[in-house]
Amino acid sequence: MIDIAVYNKDGKEVESLQVDEGVFGGYVRHALLKQAIVMYHANKRVGTAATKSRGMVKGSTRKLFKQKGTGNARVGNIRTNKRVGGGVAFAKVSRDFGKRMPKKQRSLATDSAILAKLLNGCVCIVDQLSFDAPKTKDFATILGNLNIDRSCLVAIGEYNDNLYKSARNVPKVAIMPVSDLNAGDICNRQKMLITKDAFMSLMNKETEN
Repeated sequence: MIDIAVYNKDGKEVESLQVDEGVFGGYVRHALLKQAIVMYHANKRVGTAATKSRGMVKGSTRKLFKQKGTGNARVGNIRTNKRVGGGVAFAKVSRDFGKRMPKKQRSLATDSAILAKLLNGCVCIVDQLSFDAPKTKDFATILGNLNIDRSCLVAIGEYNDNLYKSARNVPKVAIMPVSDLNAGDICNRQKMLITKDAFMSLMNKETEN
């Protein structure tokens, strides 16, 4: 069992939760976690780099001069990559770097990422995160009260417009519902801040599965 404290907005501990490792798979599956992170970064690659080959540039295909007898080096048409304005040798073409994983593997990788954060003490649970109006200063104050001074992923139960607008200008902070959590986003940041309701819904969801 993992004991984890629940804090309020002022950074004071209000209660404690016990988390069974079995809820998140029992152990960290490092190989599966690496595969998910590789997929996460691969899917972010655009892959639109492209250059023109000799078949794509404009110009005549006529041989510039005969092969022998001129004293010049042997040369083909004006499109060759050896000449200015010619095509590129081994030209780059657009390609898709995307990777896929089965749904069950993605789910297990996400569980392993959360469990790894829990075991390393990088998960902070707050009783609630609510704002009457967007206030970046108030959100930054909460992070300071919780001793979060590094990159952080904020997980909430449902999308909250005021909370999103309060956090979007804070450097190295991302916010998303627990339904959208994935191993790449979790491992890409040092800390994970999650509301108590969101954490309980996440645990109940894992128990049901």
